[in-house]
Amino acid sequence: MAKSVLFAHHGRGCTIVASKICENVVIFQNVSIGANLKYNKINDEWENVGNPIIAKNVIIADGAKILGPIVIGENSVIGAGAIITKSIPANSVAYGVNQFKPKDENYDFIFNSNMINPQNIIEANKKLVAAFNTQSKTS
Repeated sequence: MAKSVLFAHHGRGCTIVASKICENVVIFQNVSIGANLKYNKINDEWENVGNPIIAKNVIIADGAKILGPIVIGENSVIGAGAIITKSIPANSVAYGVNQFKPKDENYDFIFNSNMINPQNIIEANKKLVAAFNTQSKTS
């Protein structure tokens, strides 16, 4: 694992088994990265042998599962709760079960080194609560 890999929110609950993780990867909590092998009784052999390679500048959101001999391409984002068992091309956003789409180069998702001021989040939430309270009174 590269020294520049970051565990956001302390990376609690992560399970990472024998994988190659390249530079500038950000991993959030409850992420699993590892094998997805199975034994074929008919052929008397193991299949799907190997572990993921996570390329440079990948962000892996909360609860994502990346399993098997696959490659997650550079600059990709793996969405929260995604289950990925197939390779994902570079510059993609992966979500759901093995779904992906091209990443919009004009946006950073989930993480940017220039993070938002927490006070801005608090103010935005106060406005949302106020709007909800106003709407619920008229309903």
